[in-house]
Amino acid sequence: MILTNNYILALLCCVYCCICWGSWANTQKMVAVKKWSFELFYWDLTIGLFLTATLAALTLGSLGHDGRTFFEDMAVMNWSSIRYALLGGIVWNFGNIFLTAAIAVAGMSIGFPIGGGLAWIGGIVFNYLLITLAGQVYPGNPILLWAGVAIIIAAIFICGKLYGKKSTGKASTSKKGILLAIVAGLAFMFFYGLVVKSIDPHYVMGGTGTLGPYTGVFFFAAGVLITTPVFNTIAMKYPVQGGRITMKDYFFGDIRTHLTGILGGFIWMSGMAISFMGAGAANPAIAYALSNAAPVVAMIWGVFVWKEFKGTPRGTVKWITAMFLLFVAGLVCITLSN
Repeated sequence: MILTNNYILALLCCVYCCICWGSWANTQKMVAVKKWSFELFYWDLTIGLFLTATLAALTLGSLGHDGRTFFEDMAVMNWSSIRYALLGGIVWNFGNIFLTAAIAVAGMSIGFPIGGGLAWIGGIVFNYLLITLAGQVYPGNPILLWAGVAIIIAAIFICGKLYGKKSTGKASTSKKGILLAIVAGLAFMFFYGLVVKSIDPHYVMGGTGTLGPYTGVFFFAAGVLITTPVFNTIAMKYPVQGGRITMKDYFFGDIRTHLTGILGGFIWMSGMAISFMGAGAANPAIAYALSNAAPVVAMIWGVFVWKEFKGTPRGTVKWITAMFLLFVAGLVCITLSN
């Protein structure tokens, strides 16, 4: 397989993941203008996720000279390791259904900073605990790490103040979006650590399994694939907005709409696969922290491309600026902590 042991390259892999995880929802916004519900979009997103994970396993996971190839890995895999990766996919899928619902109801500027920000903080703590509970010592500066976490919490608090300005006169919609985003964030806290546990500790710190990184990502995607018919069918039966949706509606979509959803899955999963390419060099706490800086990227899209704060009261711009600066300062602290 192809891996990198260079710290700088590993950080660049995490930055790429951050960009992907903060950008995939643009495809949801693109199809939403066609009155294509998030539930219908989600079927295509899942297809894109699984196809991309499979492609990564057959290319990045089968080329190069680091460790076993994907097929060699499959020949010696064990259920104990697979179940962690599958569970990671199930947990992520549960959270992502709520995140896409939050984006549909209240936009990227609600869903990502609350859901993604909450997951970001919780995930750092969870992955840090994975290292310590495995009997290993955190290889960096914990003071800088926790300082970065505190700064990010302050940035999320400012986001909350901004949401109040953005949702003036739309209290019920705002509350629903916030609640959906919170549920998503609580689920997202744990998925990355579960996938890490499925992987051989030779490849990533905190791993306790026997899988290679790309095999772990493949089974993560399999967990998403097998649970989407359950989660999304329930979402279609009880939609957060509009009337009930059926699979008949899905087949009336045009090719371009379906391909846009698949593209969204490719964007997200390519970030996931690349993040594991360098996870061993960056350690899981750092890899997760930088990869989940996605709320920063999503806010850039929301503010400058989708104009989600257009029409808000005067003085909003300075709060947006402060929020971005705090997110960047938190990122710098977390990066330097390694």
